[in-house]
Amino acid sequence: SLNSGKPKDSSTARHAFTHPTPPPREFQRMKVAIIGAGVIGVTTAYELAAQGHQVRVFERNSAAAEATSFANAGVMSAGYAAPWARPGMPRHLLAHLWQRDTSLRIGRLSRHELRWLWQFWKACDSATFARNREHMLRLALYSQQRIQTLTSTLNLAHDRAPGYMVLLRSERERQLIAPSLQVMRDAGLSIKSLNAEEARAIEPALSPDTALAEAIHFADDEVSNCRQFALLLKSEAEALGVQFHFNVQVQPLSPNQPRTIRCTPEDTGETFDAVVVCAGIASAPLTRSLGLRIPLAAVHGYSLSAAVREPLDAPRSGVMDERYKVAISRLGQRIRVSGGSEIGGHANKHDSANIKTLYRVLNDWFPGAARTQDNVQVWKSARPMLADGPPILGASGIPGVWLNLGHGASGWTLACGSARILADGISGRNSEINLQGLGLERLQPT
Repeated sequence: SLNSGKPKDSSTARHAFTHPTPPPREFQRMKVAIIGAGVIGVTTAYELAAQGHQVRVFERNSAAAEATSFANAGVMSAGYAAPWARPGMPRHLLAHLWQRDTSLRIGRLSRHELRWLWQFWKACDSATFARNREHMLRLALYSQQRIQTLTSTLNLAHDRAPGYMVLLRSERERQLIAPSLQVMRDAGLSIKSLNAEEARAIEPALSPDTALAEAIHFADDEVSNCRQFALLLKSEAEALGVQFHFNVQVQPLSPNQPRTIRCTPEDTGETFDAVVVCAGIASAPLTRSLGLRIPLAAVHGYSLSAAVREPLDAPRSGVMDERYKVAISRLGQRIRVSGGSEIGGHANKHDSANIKTLYRVLNDWFPGAARTQDNVQVWKSARPMLADGPPILGASGIPGVWLNLGHGASGWTLACGSARILADGISGRNSEINLQGLGLERLQPT
């Protein structure tokens, strides 16, 4: 079995996990509505049902995990669950605007996206990054523990493989990543630096023709199929009585009746004891009428999924090309190549340069590994990202309305821990981890 990722001897390790708090003596079974059936919504539904609540889930798509959870990289890495807003990122972003092969692209920006970029810019100072980095790491370690508990106790057979490797092509990349690696080591994460020969012992199919200065191996991380897990857990949730409603367009929540779910403008609606908003990028417009100004923006990413052509030429688990920020994952009999960060793009318009970069990186490291001549699934998604990095978990300040949103590119890594935190909050239990920096209050002006 995979290790839990729980660090052994650091301040993060000593304080990240506490003993579970028993449920309140007078438990109140509540009727809870969840808006959104991505991996965040499904895990939240399961955790609430497991604690005894009556749960209904409303989803605008025709099935669970059809949007951001559908074909993501599948990487579950505590070390790489970090804010996008970091020191040097603004300069990095500007430098990449005019490059041909780049992981960052900026399209035509709306006024909202310009405002989001300004907030992002302000969050890139070293003190803010360090604070948000610690909050996300704490949640990621807890979430790793939670998914392994669920997988083991429920016997969820989803495609997964242990370990994750970051590939550095040059000495410059080694120098740039060194400070981040030290932060991870200080937090107690299991990290091993490898030379090219050691890296190929773990991933024998890595092409010898592509320069490899060093590899960083995260033995406690994994790659696994997010959508497959979500569908399996959905079945477990249904067995506990959760009802899923698909092809439903929930209307913005009303300030007069914030706990009432309406599926059409004319609908009188149904009132619940609690409403959890975890609808990805749609969460902001759903809650705007309540006076909540949540700085969410869509940072689009791409993926290619293709059948394995020759297992010996394919990765065993997952790797990431640090230069191009492209992940290559082995998910059962498929290979998934994921990357790109596009701000201001359109969900239905594909950027051919981003897709070419995915093919190029796959060919650099694992030539001939996938059947890329036919039946390749090209996918684009909107990652719901907050300007400063961590998600928002917990009470909204509006009685009965709860938030579980803004996980960005780390949604799969953070999903199971976030869901348990939400369920504990609604049930009146104390959280098993410190929730500092993960609530809506951090966005309030001081």
